[in-house]
Amino acid sequence: MKKIIFYSLALVFFLSSCTKLDETVYSGIPGDKYPENDNQVANLSVDAYTKLKPFADDNGWWFLAQEISSDEICGPTRGADWFDGGKWLNMHKHTWSNDEEGVNRMWGTMWAGVTTCNQVLDMLGDMAETPAIEAKRKEVESLRSLYYYFLLDNYGDVPYLTSARNAPEYPFKIKREDLFNILVSTLQSSLPYLKPYDNKIMFNKYTAYALLAKLYLNAEVYTGTPQWEKASQYCDSVINGPYNLASDVKSPFATNNSKSSELIMVIPYDENDFQGFRLHMRTLHYQQNLEFDMTVGPWNGFCAVKDFFDTYNSSDLRKDAYMLYGQRYDTKGNKIVDGETHKDLFLDPYVPALYMQAGVQTPEEIRMSGARIGKYEIAIGAKENLSNDFPIFRLTDFYLMKAEAEIRLGHNGDAWVNPIRTRAGVSTWTNVGLDSLLAERGRELFVEGHRRQDLIRFGKWEQGWWEKDPHGNDKRIFPIPKWATDVNSNLLLPPK
Repeated sequence: MKKIIFYSLALVFFLSSCTKLDETVYSGIPGDKYPENDNQVANLSVDAYTKLKPFADDNGWWFLAQEISSDEICGPTRGADWFDGGKWLNMHKHTWSNDEEGVNRMWGTMWAGVTTCNQVLDMLGDMAETPAIEAKRKEVESLRSLYYYFLLDNYGDVPYLTSARNAPEYPFKIKREDLFNILVSTLQSSLPYLKPYDNKIMFNKYTAYALLAKLYLNAEVYTGTPQWEKASQYCDSVINGPYNLASDVKSPFATNNSKSSELIMVIPYDENDFQGFRLHMRTLHYQQNLEFDMTVGPWNGFCAVKDFFDTYNSSDLRKDAYMLYGQRYDTKGNKIVDGETHKDLFLDPYVPALYMQAGVQTPEEIRMSGARIGKYEIAIGAKENLSNDFPIFRLTDFYLMKAEAEIRLGHNGDAWVNPIRTRAGVSTWTNVGLDSLLAERGRELFVEGHRRQDLIRFGKWEQGWWEKDPHGNDKRIFPIPKWATDVNSNLLLPPK
């Protein structure tokens, strides 16, 4: 599948280099004759999917903003390393501004996705209407809804644009609730046209079900009105699809996970051809390249917050599958030694401070504290970029979403939580409550980009944790970046 999308990418770039999107000739083929076959129709939308590539790293910041702002992980300052203007501290402590790197890049990345979808839709509008073109248009409208979902979730009130060619120069925002309703309507109207088969890269019927379930699960946050019954129904649509729980907790995150039965939609990263997933570089200690015979040296940064690490009990298989801690060894079984302290590399899960300084914390604490993130397999010989597909939607999330919707409706959610707990090697539950469910979502969906949204929906976002102080609900969305409002002052006005 990755080879298919990379081939298609090359074709799309070739076509875009030969033509402009507002012209009616495509790669030398007259507009009334293009596309000539199903493969050419399929290729029309590939460029819109490539705009997901930056989401998992600092070019796009979506994943980083969801996780670093949560109670799961942090990017501590380690002496002279990882201060970076305070961006990691500000994100974790919720003290960001409207001119913060994460706020800026996330906005730009999401709008790049919307704009590219609209460019493709403008191009499709120039073509002769056929069933294949109509289906492709509905697919791209659905993909655009995914990008708008990220904007809705992270920024609240935003403009809604359906064309790049005819977009106003200075658009106004619309209300978050109105955008929610537009996205639901768009996805529901697209369902009859979307392909039913299990394709983990392109938008299909089950991806639409998944996105509708997410929208309805968070409807109370987005609109003020809960819609748990609809959330439960769309979770059923996903669960009854062509997916199954894996037999183990690790295989959905393996290097070669593209055929995992749990994955619904992914970003298909590849260390050579589709780069952009460098979580291992950001978390592993400097000398942990020896643990994986890596061709590059990692950067010794991100780690789990100790209180979150402690939510896993000792029998939970996910603890060792998702975390790297304790004494580390090289591929030959020798103890790894820290390059500065010359002591055994022992990763202590306890992080003494978010801002660690020489003279306050010991060199060992600064360099070796914090359990590191090992959920996504780091293959022997790993390079700077991983080849693991990153899950946007994964089946276990919808089991837990189903449980949550049922509990909130006054029903029992045990049947949806316990298969996940059984697989993890921990005891099953009876009459699970919401607080326990939130904790289980954290353990199961660790570093998959869901935690910020979960904490908001469960009413925990404003609470304090570790070195993050309690605050009001004004931090539930990120501010529109200063650079965007400087260009378009209409973004400072109330939504229309």
